[in-house]
Amino acid sequence: MAESTSSAPFEESRFAALIYNPAVRGFFYQLLTVILVVGFVWWVADNTIRNLNAAGIASGFGFLDNRAGFDIAQTPIDYNNDMTYGRALIVGIINTIIVSIAGIITATIIGFIVGVGRLSSNWLVAKLSQVYVEVFRNIPPLLVIFFFYTGVLSLLPAARDSISLPLDFYLNNRGLAFPSPVFEAGSWLIGVALLVAIAAVVALSIWAHRRQMATGQQFPVFTTSVAIIILLPVIAYFIAGMPVSFDIPEKGRFNLTGGAVLGPEFMSLYLALSLYTAAFMAEIIRGGILGVPKGQTEAANALGLHPRKVTRLVVVPQAMRIIIPPMTSEYLSLTKNSSLAVAIGYADIVAVGKTVLNQTGQAVEVVIIWMIIYLTLSILTSIFMNWFNAKMALVER
Repeated sequence: MAESTSSAPFEESRFAALIYNPAVRGFFYQLLTVILVVGFVWWVADNTIRNLNAAGIASGFGFLDNRAGFDIAQTPIDYNNDMTYGRALIVGIINTIIVSIAGIITATIIGFIVGVGRLSSNWLVAKLSQVYVEVFRNIPPLLVIFFFYTGVLSLLPAARDSISLPLDFYLNNRGLAFPSPVFEAGSWLIGVALLVAIAAVVALSIWAHRRQMATGQQFPVFTTSVAIIILLPVIAYFIAGMPVSFDIPEKGRFNLTGGAVLGPEFMSLYLALSLYTAAFMAEIIRGGILGVPKGQTEAANALGLHPRKVTRLVVVPQAMRIIIPPMTSEYLSLTKNSSLAVAIGYADIVAVGKTVLNQTGQAVEVVIIWMIIYLTLSILTSIFMNWFNAKMALVER
């Protein structure tokens, strides 16, 4: 009896110590969170399956193998309405990737030009850049898309009155017509030469960097790389017997024939996303340049460097370390804003998925596909930009 009385306070103190142990409490709350999340997901999934069964809708992704039965206006890969829903969704995914990459490249170039223009000592250039930023930054992207689709491209002349542009390009209310390449036997050699040229440029860049670190001597990497990228495929083109020709569009009495066409839906979405996102990028670039200490510019000027070299070799490299992280967010926003294409009928993953959803009723599966696609694109973009940011970071000893 005496032993049980004396051990009770000891047991209570051990229990209290266990409760107030930070590691035990942390494990308990994490376990509780996992149980609640799993329970919530199970409840949602069970409720969804019950509702689908009650509505007579089969669940699962087996519908992807069924015949699609609808056409898509712009198909970068072979597709017709006898192919499957899965093939149609792949077409939508590729269209999303194409417009996103093209928009990111164009928005970066325009954003850099406008951002530097806002800091120009020329009053007119600075004010025009400011007006551009203020106009596009304060308009919803959907309105910009509608502006180009209904207010610009739809007002262009018909095909028989197409506007002639240099290099056999034509512009009309059906889009932009341009010469399309026709690949014949032996054209694979050009592709191999291009890959070899890219590998050679990478090797040259690494060698030039190591050489500069060791000796301080610079090598003209950019001009040499451009020459390699152009010359190697051209040499392969002639060695293979000129296996690539071009199908050039020709303007007839009533229509354009030949060539390839970028439809007004793609053009509207591409222009709107590029110009809209460039306004935000311009402010990021302006902020990055202003973030470089003024003493760096003054020191470079004191060394007698030309203003262009000061910008290219001193200001921009240091500004990039400030610019890259927020630019990543803008790239992700542009990719996600491409889903607005559904408003004008461009066949991106959302528009194609919506058609599939309406025909099959597989709402849950289609939404899951949308989420997986955009999540994958965002993660891949973030991984690449984080790698690039690490490459541009200062090396600390």
